[in-house]
Amino acid sequence: MSIAVERDSGVVRLTLDRPERRNALTVDGFAELGRVLGEIARTPADRAVLITGAGGAFCAGADLSAGVPEESVVRLMDRINDAARALHRLPQPTVAAVGGPAVGAGMSLALGCDLVVASPAANFCQVFVKRGLSPDFGSSWLLPRLVGLQTAKRLALLGDTITAEQARDLGLVSEVTAPDDLLDTANTLARRLADGPPIALALTKRLLDASFTSTFDDALDAEAAASAVNTATDDVAEAFAAFAAKRPAVFRGR
Repeated sequence: MSIAVERDSGVVRLTLDRPERRNALTVDGFAELGRVLGEIARTPADRAVLITGAGGAFCAGADLSAGVPEESVVRLMDRINDAARALHRLPQPTVAAVGGPAVGAGMSLALGCDLVVASPAANFCQVFVKRGLSPDFGSSWLLPRLVGLQTAKRLALLGDTITAEQARDLGLVSEVTAPDDLLDTANTLARRLADGPPIALALTKRLLDASFTSTFDDALDAEAAASAVNTATDDVAEAFAAFAAKRPAVFRGR
């Protein structure tokens, strides 16, 4: 197994666990990631996901040290893309804790999470062009939405490495924190998300992800539909009761 899975009261921590390869994932490793994320998506008790890497690095992308697998590139990319789709479609909110290099598909994996926390030791690189490749794992979709087209082109066409602070200034990173505080900070965010209303959070993710491909009227219609779903849940009643009683709400996701 190249991914360690730990569960703690609704927070699922996924640790990419190949420190000897800077947590680079083989094709089988990407397939494993997709399977784990699919399992989380089907598990209501899993309320938030934290993704990090072992041994300092976050993820050095795809591990091709053994050469390109003997299968068609299309089939190979299908297996990698299944993991990217599983992350993108995950209803639970996700937090990436990046404590070292996030390179190629590793950068894409971090950016595919809803929130990204990094330490000053982190760096990010769209290394694909330096390997004679073009972006994968969703980078070509994610980057323009996160930083705009011109900056996305600069990152992807030049393949320069940027620091955690530069990534934060570009809007790629939510917060830069001291190395010793990285996991605690990321876990605090994941815990806040896990304690939130699961249905409302899932619908919020869906609304925001659809915003670049929908018209304003489409967005209003989708918001109205989401409101109809939300107001039919016990969580909304609990939120109002908790507000009236001046106590924290306890959301059940139903």
